[in-house]
Amino acid sequence: MEGKEEDVRLGANKFSERQSIGTAAQSQDDKDYTEPQPAPLFEPRIAWAFGGMIFALVYLTAGISGGHINPAVTFGLFLGRKLSLTRAIFYMVMQCLGAICGAGVVKGFTGETRYGALGGGANSVAHGYTKGYGLGAEIVGTFVLVYTVFSARNAKRSARDSHGPILAPLPIGFAVILVHLATIPISGTGINPARSLGAAIIFNRDKGWDD
Repeated sequence: MEGKEEDVRLGANKFSERQSIGTAAQSQDDKDYTEPQPAPLFEPRIAWAFGGMIFALVYLTAGISGGHINPAVTFGLFLGRKLSLTRAIFYMVMQCLGAICGAGVVKGFTGETRYGALGGGANSVAHGYTKGYGLGAEIVGTFVLVYTVFSARNAKRSARDSHGPILAPLPIGFAVILVHLATIPISGTGINPARSLGAAIIFNRDKGWDD
């Protein structure tokens, strides 16, 4: 019995530090790859700000131009034969010019130093993700948005539901919120090409253009 106790004491002295087991035993230094940073569950302030603003803008401009504030949506509606080529081109040009002006106003209010420190609002792929991964996320996010717009603007639904035209901006705004929650940690969310272009032009640095 005493011999067993002596063996236990010797083992405890030899292995005094705790030894990791399982997946914890593999440190980052031992890995031949780099894991991306864990994405936060949500970016609520940014996502809700974008979604709320899209809801308001679509609601306010739906009776004027149909609520066209995104070139991707405008192009999709053109492919769906719901918009003429001339009108689609005109809308997309105006959307891009408006985004450039808006980014310029933000830079003016923010100041050069803080604007540069924040990356000018330009989209960039987060550390740990590849450009292909970011592109895939943007494709899926843009599809969700355009699909939601098509569904909300469905003529049969509008004819069946009297409240359809009034509530149409609501699912669009929620789609924008959800897409931002999913893609902000990956690419900063660029489902609006006009917004991405405007920020990249005003920021005008390699990071904004390369990603």
